[in-house]
Amino acid sequence: MIRNYLKIAFRNLTRNKVFSGINLLGLSTGITVCLLIFLFIMNEFSVDNFHKNGKSIYRVMRGIANEGKEVAVSYVSGPYAPALLNDFKGQITQAVRVNPTDALVTIQNKSFHERKIIDVDPNFFTFFSFPLLKGNPATVLADPASVVLTESTARKYFGSIDNALGKIVEIDKNLPVKVTGIVQDVPTNSHLDFDLVLPLENYKDRSYMTAWINNGIYTYVQLAPTVSEEQIERNFSRFMDKHMGQIMKQAGFHFNLSLTPLKAVYFEESVFDGARHGDKKVVYIFLSIAVLILLVACINFMNLSTVRAVERSKEIGVRKVLGAIKGHLIWQFIGESLLLASLSCVISVGLLALVLPFYKQLLGYPLNLSVYALPIVLFLIGIIMVVGFLSGSYPAFVLAAFSPIQALKGKLRLGKGGTSLRQVLVIVQFSISILLMLGTAIGTQQMGYLKNKKLGYNKEQTLVIPIDNNDIYNFILNHKPELLAQSRVEAVSMMSGEPGGFFDGLMFDVEAHPSRWRARTEFADFDFVKTLGLKIIAGRDFSPQYPSDTTQAALINRTAAAKLGWTPDQAVGKWLKNTLRDNTNRTIIGVVEDFNFISLKEAIEPLVIAPNDDRRAALIRLSPGNITATVETIQKMYAKTRPAYPFEYRFLDQQFDQMYQADLRQQTILGVFAGLAIFIACLGLFGLASFSAQQRTKEIGVRKVLGASVGSVVSLLSRDFLKPVCIAILIASPIAWWVMNQWLQRFAYRIEIEWWLFALTGLLAMGIALLTVGYQSIKAALMNPVKSLRSE
Repeated sequence: MIRNYLKIAFRNLTRNKVFSGINLLGLSTGITVCLLIFLFIMNEFSVDNFHKNGKSIYRVMRGIANEGKEVAVSYVSGPYAPALLNDFKGQITQAVRVNPTDALVTIQNKSFHERKIIDVDPNFFTFFSFPLLKGNPATVLADPASVVLTESTARKYFGSIDNALGKIVEIDKNLPVKVTGIVQDVPTNSHLDFDLVLPLENYKDRSYMTAWINNGIYTYVQLAPTVSEEQIERNFSRFMDKHMGQIMKQAGFHFNLSLTPLKAVYFEESVFDGARHGDKKVVYIFLSIAVLILLVACINFMNLSTVRAVERSKEIGVRKVLGAIKGHLIWQFIGESLLLASLSCVISVGLLALVLPFYKQLLGYPLNLSVYALPIVLFLIGIIMVVGFLSGSYPAFVLAAFSPIQALKGKLRLGKGGTSLRQVLVIVQFSISILLMLGTAIGTQQMGYLKNKKLGYNKEQTLVIPIDNNDIYNFILNHKPELLAQSRVEAVSMMSGEPGGFFDGLMFDVEAHPSRWRARTEFADFDFVKTLGLKIIAGRDFSPQYPSDTTQAALINRTAAAKLGWTPDQAVGKWLKNTLRDNTNRTIIGVVEDFNFISLKEAIEPLVIAPNDDRRAALIRLSPGNITATVETIQKMYAKTRPAYPFEYRFLDQQFDQMYQADLRQQTILGVFAGLAIFIACLGLFGLASFSAQQRTKEIGVRKVLGASVGSVVSLLSRDFLKPVCIAILIASPIAWWVMNQWLQRFAYRIEIEWWLFALTGLLAMGIALLTVGYQSIKAALMNPVKSLRSE
């Protein structure tokens, strides 16, 4: 019997090539989209799951309350780990410190500026489960003069991992280390990322290793099996009072500690660090899109299978007369649905292999399919079962319920109930498609608004040069007059953070304010305002004419003045003091107009600008013209200093792409999926239009004989399909408005959703639908009425 069912299923598929092709293409496209999103979701939720002791590992977070909101950072200082092990003996079994950094790596005569280096404690490879290809995890970092390379880094330096072992590598031209181990390349589902691993012991005398107040190191702890994070966190207040009490009292604010489970680190929100992070909301959005697109594909199958019922009515009648029971017929049609779903899965695997390279580019990271082979197989089996039964059940029950007498007489017609259900399903299809189209349109408009928004500073023709080594620092410091002498160099400034970068948050004592006040800080030279083109709205800028400005002056922005209850003019002359940096009263000599120095997802915060030696970036503003030639001139000047480090730079206006890289990628992917959803919906509409034109062949012939024009016939046939699309627009528009309005709340600066965007998207959807059904309508309207009337 099963063999007979399979034969009939294959015959029906080959007999109705157009409908079978539409079904296969629609289902396989929907399943492919689901597979792509499934891979993304699997990768996101599998981050850090490969660590053997991952369930008992936590990252230590240091927090501070600011304006009623808890602000947490992932960086602490070196003394925390040994103190935690000592004070929580028996409860914390292990601790490991990780210092993300960069360095110049020299192999013989070749040098590489490596930005993915971590300095760690010797137990790093026994604490975490990064698999070593060469070396013993327990001893590989025991010697301070050792280094572990990733597999790809070893190949880059030495050609193979075997050649790398035992070789000498020089760090920053002053620390020779021997390659004692090779670790597998860090998987994409790890929040830590590195190319080289060095012993932290080499830097034990640095301030971030000795001073409690400093930041810079991740600290991870492993708890004993019987200990919970709540038990540890309850005693953190006492721990901080013991070790940081005097410092906190002096600074006037209170630090607290908390633990973040390792599996939750990746999805931590509002954490500024160098680790990889994801957005759980985005994962759920993509999951919803997968379900919606699969639903669109299933609706196609149900609609097209149901309308084919009339063509198979005589087959069903004969089977019933010959004794086929309803259950057998239902299973036959469900079996056909399962077969079609299976074929679609096979096609979707081929499509997945075809589009995966482009998908990896969109995501921005590789996907290792071998890791997900079993989940993919189980996922496809689940898809076959769900799609097969869900899509095939309604047509199966409709077909099996036909009256055999009517079926054999050829008088079988699908009733109004079936037509109404098909229209409802078309409405659902297009509602989903229009919802995705509107989401893409509003998201694209928002990102365009951010990109073109005036930020309050000059970002064009401005080089950003990271100061992460002495070669760059000394070049900018010592050759600034020579740089300014270049005809196309307008200004040069060194600072602690460029717009869009990191800005410290510090506490200040402020004149006439009883409580400590928190503000972002920028430590810069006297040319900061000029280089960025900021506007002084009260007071004056830093000036060499006032030597005391170096230690006794500060600028604030308009928001800082407002937060302190002053107008810009009132702020000038007041003093503020940071006890942790220099403990010196600085007089506010000027107020600058607000500028967006952090992400546009956040409102402008109070900012204090003060001269200080903290230099992490240099900005060189160029005049319009031959930018390339000017950059080459600067590079040649730098090369004359015979540096070890390469000259690396980027443009300040490229900062946008880096700040909103994840959002831009998500919008691109959403746009692709929205396009596929409308494509699948149109496939179903095309199939329904073909069936409708076929069923109304004689009606069209009669109308043409009675004088109906081609245009009126096309209008008649198209009208029935445009009604569901219009209803879908009315349903999808308010849903899209609500969903996207919630999404826009993530941004402090956002667009207003305009009515014309909905009208334009609705017209586009109607145009696509009209084009889809128009071909079949015109074809039917142009048919010779004589042939139409003769047709059976």
